[in-house]
Amino acid sequence: MIYLILGILLVVLILGPQYWAKHILEKHSAHRDDIPGTGEELVKHLRKKFDLGYLKVEGTELGDHYDPTDKTVRLSKSNFENRSLTAITVAAHEFGHALQHAKNYKPLTTRTSMVRTAQKLERVGGFALLVMPLVAFTPAGARLAPALFLVVILSMLVNTIVHLVTLPVEFDASFGRALPILREGQYINNNDYRAARRILTACALTYLASSLSGLLNFWRWLKMLRR
Repeated sequence: MIYLILGILLVVLILGPQYWAKHILEKHSAHRDDIPGTGEELVKHLRKKFDLGYLKVEGTELGDHYDPTDKTVRLSKSNFENRSLTAITVAAHEFGHALQHAKNYKPLTTRTSMVRTAQKLERVGGFALLVMPLVAFTPAGARLAPALFLVVILSMLVNTIVHLVTLPVEFDASFGRALPILREGQYINNNDYRAARRILTACALTYLASSLSGLLNFWRWLKMLRR
């Protein structure tokens, strides 16, 4: 019974923040005439204000993110084009990452480097997982299969660490940069400030849930390795 309860709690902790974040983002995504501009316009305005002339802003189908390689803020179509509280809050958050990059914020540079490593290891780990059943039936299977399994575990460990390193980066972009920018620039009023904080909190919890999911997944595979 205790394991069932723990399982339900884990599902709630992992999936709950995602549903809540979706609800909060949709709740504040309606067009508002009193919002001073779209997500795209806010980023362009902040680019000039903070003297980041090199920074680009684009619409994307891949979700809101900042690309440190291309020095580009990419916003989903709704946040790129719309005047809504969600649009400018998310845009301010992604611009926060651009500010981190401009100021050589160490956790961001560490995460960027680790993401590249994690992507390479993920490809290697995926290949190892694919060939492992085939190798197991070869004469060298008893020797190679455990090594391939360790490669899979290592790729998952690095990916989990990336999720953990991401947390302080995301919290700083949201609460250390985006919220002060929105409030001090008077882009939002006091009521909107509280709502914007809820938007950023909801999104931050999804990263926390992803970290928890990664740790849980890693623990399960590690448990298999110890058998």
